[in-house]
Amino acid sequence: MMDSPTADVMTDWGALHGAAFRGRRALVTGGAGFIGSHLTGVLLGLGASVVAIDDLSGADGSNLAPLRGAAGDRLRVVEASILDAAALADAVAGAELVFHQAALGSVPRSVERPGDFYAVNTTGTVNVMEAARAAGVRRVVFAASSSAYGDAEALPKLETMAPQPLSPYAATKVAGEAVMRAWAHSYGGAGGGPDTASLRYFNIFGARQNANSAYAAVIAAFAKAFLAGEAPVIYGDGTQSRDFTHVDNAVHANLLAAARPGLVRGEVFNVACGERVTVTALARQMAGALGRPELAPRYLPERAGDVKHSVAGLEHAAAGLGYRPVVGFARGLAATVGWYARQHAAAV
Repeated sequence: MMDSPTADVMTDWGALHGAAFRGRRALVTGGAGFIGSHLTGVLLGLGASVVAIDDLSGADGSNLAPLRGAAGDRLRVVEASILDAAALADAVAGAELVFHQAALGSVPRSVERPGDFYAVNTTGTVNVMEAARAAGVRRVVFAASSSAYGDAEALPKLETMAPQPLSPYAATKVAGEAVMRAWAHSYGGAGGGPDTASLRYFNIFGARQNANSAYAAVIAAFAKAFLAGEAPVIYGDGTQSRDFTHVDNAVHANLLAAARPGLVRGEVFNVACGERVTVTALARQMAGALGRPELAPRYLPERAGDVKHSVAGLEHAAAGLGYRPVVGFARGLAATVGWYARQHAAAV
C-alpha cells in the first residue's frame, strides 16, 4: 500500500496529516533508501508529487519499485549523487519542500572512511542547500542524528545539550545541523531562501532496513542472525541502551516539520519513542519472537565511536512540532520482526 510503509502497523496518515501535502511538490534525497523510501511512499499516498534522488550506493532501487505504478507521473526517480550539482539542480526544480535523507551511514564505517563521510554528508548537505536556495524551496528538513549527543551522561538527551560527537559520522551530522541553521539565518525567510529544520533520529528501524551489510543497524542484524540460526553479535557488554524508534515516527516528524507554519530557523528536534531498551533485552525479545530463544548473544569488544546510553526527551519536539510517537517500540518491533520473517520465508 502506498500510504502505509509497514503494512502490519497501518498508520493512518490521512487522519494525521489530512490534505496538507496534496498537490505539493517535494524532493527526497536518498529517496530509494530505508527512511527515504518510506517517506516517499507516504508523501505520494497523501497526494504529493515526489522526485527521489539516490545514487543507489546503499540501495538497489527495489524499495521504490512498488510505488512506480501506483504513483504514475507523480514519482520521478533520479539516479545520481548529491555531489552531482547538475543532477541535484534538475531534481529540485519546481520543489517546494526538500526532505534531505541522503547520507553515508554507520559509525564503524565512518571510522574507516572519514573522508568519504565528510564529502557526502557535509559537502553534500551544502550542495543540497545551495540547490534548494537557487530553486526557491520553502523548507528543507534534515535527517540529523542522536549520535550528536555522544556519551554525555545526563539522560534523557535534550536538544539544549552541547553536541559531543564521538565518531566521524556523528561529526558530519552535527556539521549538517550547523549548515541548516546558518543557511536559514543567512538566506531563509525574508531573504528568499529556504527555512530549515533538523530532526535528530534515535535508532530508526522498520521494514526494508538493509540486513545484509556488515554495518547493518542492530535490529536488522539481529533478525538476519536469528533467521539464519546463528547467535547475534553484541559489541560491548550488552547493557548499553537505545531509544529504538519505528520508521513511521521518523516519517511523521518529517511531515510535521515540513508543514509547520512560521519559521523554524534550523531548530533541532529529537525524534524517538522516549523508551530505553538495552541491547541484551532487545536480543532476548527478538529471539522469543522468532522462535529461537536458545540462541544467546555472542559478546565482542565494543567498537570505537559507539555510545553507551541513549534515550530522548521529547518535550521540545512536542511543543515545537506537535510531535508524539505514533508507533510504540513493542508494536513497531513486532511488525518489523514479522516482516523480516516473511522475507526470509519467501527467499528459502
